[in-house]
Amino acid sequence: MTHERNGGDRTVVPVFDGHNDLATALRWPRRSGPRDVFARNATGHLDVPRMREGGMAGGFFSAFVPTTVEPNDFAAHSDERGHYRLPLPPILDPDVALRHVLGMLVGLHRLAEASDGALRVVRSPAEMEASLRDGAIGMALHVEGADAIDPDFEALHVLHQCGVRALGLAWSRPNGFARGVPLTFPATPNQGPGLTAEGRGLVAACDELGILVDVSHLTEKGFWDVLDVAQGPVVASHSNAHALCPHSRNLTDRQLDALAERDGLVGVNFGVGFLHPDGAWDEGAPVDLIVRHVDHLVDRLGPHGVGFGSDFDGARIPTAIGDASGLQHVVSALRDAGYDADALADLGHRNWLRTWGRVHHA
Repeated sequence: MTHERNGGDRTVVPVFDGHNDLATALRWPRRSGPRDVFARNATGHLDVPRMREGGMAGGFFSAFVPTTVEPNDFAAHSDERGHYRLPLPPILDPDVALRHVLGMLVGLHRLAEASDGALRVVRSPAEMEASLRDGAIGMALHVEGADAIDPDFEALHVLHQCGVRALGLAWSRPNGFARGVPLTFPATPNQGPGLTAEGRGLVAACDELGILVDVSHLTEKGFWDVLDVAQGPVVASHSNAHALCPHSRNLTDRQLDALAERDGLVGVNFGVGFLHPDGAWDEGAPVDLIVRHVDHLVDRLGPHGVGFGSDFDGARIPTAIGDASGLQHVVSALRDAGYDADALADLGHRNWLRTWGRVHHA
């Protein structure tokens, strides 16, 4: 079932987006400006009217605790060539991190309760399919960074009961389980140690609970450690091709090939600094850069190993997209590049739901 629908002179392809930071933006409004999620806003990237306009049927809504309230200032750390290396932030206090993560997850549940059916927290691919059929926007819950989790994994079980179904082991900082890469251009993802013994245990615990393990932001050594431990598919919720943009956050062809062997998935990140060959945070970047990364990822992972991972409300994205209302501009660019209706439905939402379904426990 493609769930495509006619939108006047174009076909709207519903999108399940693998990563956004709406919950963080709402908890720390200075990051993108205050907003009413149920009205159309001039700030940020996400609200119900703009999601509906862009065909965003749902996605993984992330709870991420920022190191600082202000967004990263790449220009302040750049040399005359536009190269930069942001310092790796310190480890977070796990108790503080857990308080904020729980607050963001409660915030998403409250949004659903107040939405009169427009928003729905979904805990399985089947619930997401039902949400899609009903015309609701499905919010699958994700935590970016294991900063809030204790070595005994008690918090992990609490988060799972709250509805969390995907976990990014690290953001670009260290925690007790893994190390994230420093935000660096140009650089490889081989930027530090792998998983700790507790990190390996965390991957196994996620497998037991049916939680997707997300390797975006993780060091390359950590990536290989995850693949050594994980029993099911592994995802990179919002990463791009290092071969096209040599950023530390992007995945090498060797990593992409390894994910393909494990039936994993990569969500294409719309952040311009992860798309542009010279790493520029230029919001004038064309949508064709996204198409180039999709093409490369499809070549390496196959047609069922790629989806969207916009990083809405967490990164600077091309002005040509603007916000969630512009998602169909990406779909149209892919259509113009030769992707047919079936391929667009796969990229738009079916690949994410298939991959999640192979990990989810009924």
